[in-house]
Amino acid sequence: MIQQSNKYNLVVVLGPTASGKTALAAPLAHQINGEIISADSRQVYRHMTLGTGKDYNDYVIEGQQVPYHLIDIAEPGYKYNVYEYQRDFFKAFDDIRDRNKFPIMCGGTGMYIEAVLSGFKMIQVPSNPELRMELEQKELVELAEMLQTMKKLHNTTEVDTKKRAIRAIEIETYYQNNPQIDVVLPQLNPLIIGVDIDRQLRRDKITKRLKDRLQEGMIEEVKGILDSGVKPNDLLYYGLEYKYVTQYVLGQISYEQMFEQLNIAIHQFAKRQMTWFRKMERSGFNIHWLSAQSQLESNIQETKRLLFG
Repeated sequence: MIQQSNKYNLVVVLGPTASGKTALAAPLAHQINGEIISADSRQVYRHMTLGTGKDYNDYVIEGQQVPYHLIDIAEPGYKYNVYEYQRDFFKAFDDIRDRNKFPIMCGGTGMYIEAVLSGFKMIQVPSNPELRMELEQKELVELAEMLQTMKKLHNTTEVDTKKRAIRAIEIETYYQNNPQIDVVLPQLNPLIIGVDIDRQLRRDKITKRLKDRLQEGMIEEVKGILDSGVKPNDLLYYGLEYKYVTQYVLGQISYEQMFEQLNIAIHQFAKRQMTWFRKMERSGFNIHWLSAQSQLESNIQETKRLLFG
């Protein structure tokens, strides 16, 4: 039977690549009768396993499979987007809650995480040039006040720049004029856990993990995807491992160049992830940071203490 939280209906485990998010989220899910909803923009693709870091074994705890969602749901070559992610997340969220389980979002794609937690209405609302010209004349504080009369602001993300505030007003105006397509999203009360890892340890883990995955067959994985008919440009689109390994497979760079450039790119990616999470904090999201160097069980118990009080 699920242990209910009086305050929260979702746990979010976020952090940069190689910080150990899944290693925390999976045993937590096992202990609280939960299921994991992935928040990784590349793990949605089938057959892209080593390059996206799908550590399936992490989801097996004490011989039992922890259920996970939004992994392996699209074919390579498809361009899955944030609109689809928000839709699919809430579908999984409702399903998990309906079965009296506890949803745990786990991943490092800040755009996906923030789109869900902010409750952005992600229908592709067309631009309104006339409204934009009118709003451009206003100061940011006026735009914020205007938006507050149209909807409840749960955090300051939508009004941290004029561009975002104008787009938010444009979206709300569209929905007011087209009420038949309004989107009603479930109310989220998330406990957000961040896995904080020492920068040098993170660098060491990233480099070691890259070496391991290359030895485990990442190059062969890319070759197999290309052989299946996926165009090279479509793989290059996914960036990081798929960009540099594809370039190597095509003979555009050497193995040494591939490894060095990819290693640097992953370090830079992890840094950008942390920048995104810090921006979320400045926007009003309360992230409880736990050290990746702490004992795993103590981090699980601390998360449960925050969750259940």
